Amino acid sequence: MQGNPIGEKGGFFLLFLRKLKRMKVLVCISVVPDTTTKIGFIENNTQFNTAGVQYILNPYDELAVTRGLELAEANGGSVTIVHVGKADSEAVIRKALSMGANEAIRIDAEPTDAQFVAAEIAKIAGGYDLILTGRESIDYNSGAVGGLLGALLGIPSVNVVTRIDYANGTFTFDRDIDGGRETVSCAAPVVASAQKDLCEPRIPNMRGIMAARTKPLQLLQPQTVADFSASKSYELPTAKTGVKMIDPENASQLIDILRNEAKVI
Repeated sequence: MQGNPIGEKGGFFLLFLRKLKRMKVLVCISVVPDTTTKIGFIENNTQFNTAGVQYILNPYDELAVTRGLELAEANGGSVTIVHVGKADSEAVIRKALSMGANEAIRIDAEPTDAQFVAAEIAKIAGGYDLILTGRESIDYNSGAVGGLLGALLGIPSVNVVTRIDYANGTFTFDRDIDGGRETVSCAAPVVASAQKDLCEPRIPNMRGIMAARTKPLQLLQPQTVADFSASKSYELPTAKTGVKMIDPENASQLIDILRNEAKVI
């Protein structure tokens, strides 16, 4: 009878190699104004007024960090944080480290637009099994970085995911689609963007906060010219007006208002 061509010792060696390979997760984070911030502009409405603004970790990115940590911890892996921004963002980067991430990278440039951010991150994103972003940043709401990263790296990207599982080199996702959710699977490496319902954000404990102070934060210089786009000016949305109460039996009045005042039908 012919035995296993690899042999018993060889089988154990292959199993050892599989265990030796650690999952590597890269989480891309944005630093955004707190939701209570009063937005204003200066320099003839060409620049955002940063005076007195409190900055926070983008809430969708907080979900990405949390789920990335859960997956890495379950598979003996590590989590790296990456952010494109200036030195004043480091306090927020340290918060992501205090949640449990192992290390961080800051690319020292203004995040001018999604294309520039994705191009910079793509240059350091090789070798990771899973690259996570938030579904969008809550300031610009473009939701473009994840898809751009997938295209630049030539790997699959799955957006607005509400579940991520991993087994035997394959990631399985639930993602929001029009009218429902679908389940998709693909082998690593892959990019995914975190949607609400993915998990409960992890709250840093005191031990994590203290440890974050000494975790490595690597500073890199940008490699791309940030000239993909430029904003000419900004303006605030029209202030909300008073509410009109309409009797539920008077549908014709509602239709008249929608047609002749709101101009939406």
